[in-house]
Amino acid sequence: MRIALGIEYDGAGFHGWQSQPGGNTVQDVLEQALAQIAGAPMRVICAGRTDTGVHGLAQVVHFDSGAARHMTAWVRGTNAHLPPGVAVQWAVPVADEFHARFAARSRAYRYVLLNRSVRPALLSGKVGWCHRPLDLVAMQAAAVCLVGEHDFSAFRAAGCQAKSPVKTLYQLEVVREGDLIRFDCRANAFLHHMVRNLVGALVYVGMGRTPVDWLEHLLAARDRSLAAPTFAPDGLYLVEVEYASDWGLPRQGRIMAHPQLFFI
Repeated sequence: MRIALGIEYDGAGFHGWQSQPGGNTVQDVLEQALAQIAGAPMRVICAGRTDTGVHGLAQVVHFDSGAARHMTAWVRGTNAHLPPGVAVQWAVPVADEFHARFAARSRAYRYVLLNRSVRPALLSGKVGWCHRPLDLVAMQAAAVCLVGEHDFSAFRAAGCQAKSPVKTLYQLEVVREGDLIRFDCRANAFLHHMVRNLVGALVYVGMGRTPVDWLEHLLAARDRSLAAPTFAPDGLYLVEVEYASDWGLPRQGRIMAHPQLFFI
């Protein structure tokens, strides 16, 4: 039987999603917990791998198991074997053709940035931080050119394994509420570090270090070395993975557990 799970996790204590020889990844602890319920080694496939320090509100995975277990066992039972920073939110049986990665229509990330003169304390590890005043209007204007299908090589990490740098960015919104600025991005798929690199470039515009049309030139140049540094992972969240309704998965996204952090 193939089963899909919805996973929420705090990425601060892990070395990213993907399993590594040294362990301490979200995939490692999830597979170990599932193995306790299944009574056999388990392997999961996720919708989108996240880096060290990046959080997941709506990660989706699938796995195959011959163990006859009630869906509640895959949720509550697995959670009993998981560390506090990771929790299964739901479990549903899916068709054998379902694939958490390849069946996804889009992914959405939210970057939450604290924009004030002093660093965060209670939100440390949960938000990015920029101590210089940022021009919201300039960042919003600069973001417009990024929406659509483009070659995002200028915003791609050197070690990115994607076959093509061409992606379709459906949404890039920049909104402020008080000292918090959120960057909402939705695309068919993302390159490695793409969101953090987009945020870094927009912050440069917001600080006045570069003009509003700078991002247009970066897209055209397709040269990562010309762009801004990769922004910190702390404020980045995978907030939604979209699938066709035919798969029967619960509605993803808008799991806003912290009203201050995830303001609407």
